[in-house]
Amino acid sequence: MKTSSNKIGLTAVKTNAGESQQSPLDFNLIKRLFGFTRKYRRRRNLLIVLTIIRAFQLPLMAWALGRAISGPIAHNESDKLFVAVVSYLGLAISTDFVFHFRQRYALELGESVVSDLRNQLYKHLQRMPMAFFNQTKLGRIISRMTSDIESVRVGVQDVFFVSLVQLGQMMVASALMIYYDWVLFSIIVAMAPALWYLNREFRRKLSIGTRNVQESFSRVTSTIAESVSGIRVTQGFVRQAMNAGIFRNLIADHSRDNMAVSRTSALLSPLLELNSQFFISMLLVFGGYRVLHPGVGTDMGDLVQFFFLTNAFFTPIQSLGVQFNAALTSMAGAERVFRLLDRSPEWEDEPDAKELPPVVGRIEFRNLGFEYVPGRPVLKGINFVAEPGQTIALVGHTGSGKSSIINLISKFYLPTEGKLLIDGREIREITSDSLHQQMGIVLQQNFLFGGTIMENIRFGRLDATDKEVMDAVRDLDCFDLISLLPQGFSTVVGEGGSGISLGQRQLVCFARAMLANPRILILDEATSSIDTVTEACLQKALTTLLKGRTSFVVAHRLSTIRNADQVLVLDHGRIIEHGTHDELIEVQGVYENLYRQFSQSREN
Repeated sequence: MKTSSNKIGLTAVKTNAGESQQSPLDFNLIKRLFGFTRKYRRRRNLLIVLTIIRAFQLPLMAWALGRAISGPIAHNESDKLFVAVVSYLGLAISTDFVFHFRQRYALELGESVVSDLRNQLYKHLQRMPMAFFNQTKLGRIISRMTSDIESVRVGVQDVFFVSLVQLGQMMVASALMIYYDWVLFSIIVAMAPALWYLNREFRRKLSIGTRNVQESFSRVTSTIAESVSGIRVTQGFVRQAMNAGIFRNLIADHSRDNMAVSRTSALLSPLLELNSQFFISMLLVFGGYRVLHPGVGTDMGDLVQFFFLTNAFFTPIQSLGVQFNAALTSMAGAERVFRLLDRSPEWEDEPDAKELPPVVGRIEFRNLGFEYVPGRPVLKGINFVAEPGQTIALVGHTGSGKSSIINLISKFYLPTEGKLLIDGREIREITSDSLHQQMGIVLQQNFLFGGTIMENIRFGRLDATDKEVMDAVRDLDCFDLISLLPQGFSTVVGEGGSGISLGQRQLVCFARAMLANPRILILDEATSSIDTVTEACLQKALTTLLKGRTSFVVAHRLSTIRNADQVLVLDHGRIIEHGTHDELIEVQGVYENLYRQFSQSREN
């Protein structure tokens, strides 16, 4: 998909790609959602019992009130009135008692389900390979974890149980109305098709509208995440006004979708109420006729009783309309959450994959090919062997395939063809975790977590003591540079490492790798963000860090790879030159040209 240059990114494009349209209320989806309550079946079952009790209590209160009016009050029986009032108050108190626990247990059940769903979704995200995160916008992931799951909460704790109370109330009221006057009740039944038609028409419109609201909100959150991440670029190129305009359009889309749903809902509720009033008017006509003609057999007291029950019957209709809107929103959120949960990783460890024993460090590429997108190879016919303890330098222009080789060694991706062997074991046959536990990676754009310098270094080995962390920094000969920070190792950095310089950030990442003591080390342009003085400080430390480890170094600064055991020069996914620094200088090929350009830039 192409976007014009005035877009922040693909998040600014309005699309429903991948958002399948399901039926408004998918009962398979509902069944799956309530499968999450199985773990809390005792509380759930008690909640259902309380819900059924409340469904009986509400129409019985209307019956008791009507009974008091049509009985003791209408017949001037003051002695019976006291009993009727006490009975009504007792029923009211018991109703509120049940309501308290029904609401409390519903909220607790909703929170429990949402917590489990968030944990399961987060665990699922941790299993996804790098390709997923490269293809999926951060804002969309955040939207699934926040607004979509929150809409699911409403479906679990409110929609189901509130609707059950309202439907139960209507059923009990119906039974009592039939008992008092089945002829008048038949009038209500005759008018039911009008309610069914209204529900069908508005259900379709609201279903489409709520999905549009969810999708437009996802685009908003995606753009916010993208804009915050790229704020340096935005301000650096003075694009604040343009991006604000794009965001304003997205907000307008979201507002328009919300307004469409609001207008539809605002029309449905009055229509339902109008129908209720119309039904009551018809009942007044027919009920009054039956009372005024004694031969028909309707008593005034029964008519009063019937009208109180009629109110108990019609009151839930409007509430059910509100719950239906909430159910549609909940279904839209559940569809999106489960679609992500059901998305299988592009690849996973083989079922029979084995733990990798302590690594010696021999890595071999055999006629390896790789494609990020089918039909577009980025690596072709890669063959080389890294012996234990060797340092392999990867050199080439941007897009030549250096980072792809690193991604394959790290098992972030799997080869499309050929083999990648680690100590003679094909990489597909070993578990990812056992490989990563023996690897250390320092990237160009390193990420630090919010916390102290000490905590970020310890991320390389969580059981390390403070002394071991400090010793790792001393081995890098950078202890003084960390000590100069405002609170030394206790200095707090923000998300991504904000609050310290790029060079200091890289030092922390080097120390993290040193602490992990890996057998395989990857430095992916790890010194590109470090100034010349800091780089000189690290050269000795890097020599110590690389010693005895199989290391892969990707660098634009050729000074960092002069002492490499092998230099691989890549171009368009192929190895075009292979040898040591001195050997390749003598060949006077691509590498020699790159080195000469580097030397000239240093002189200038």
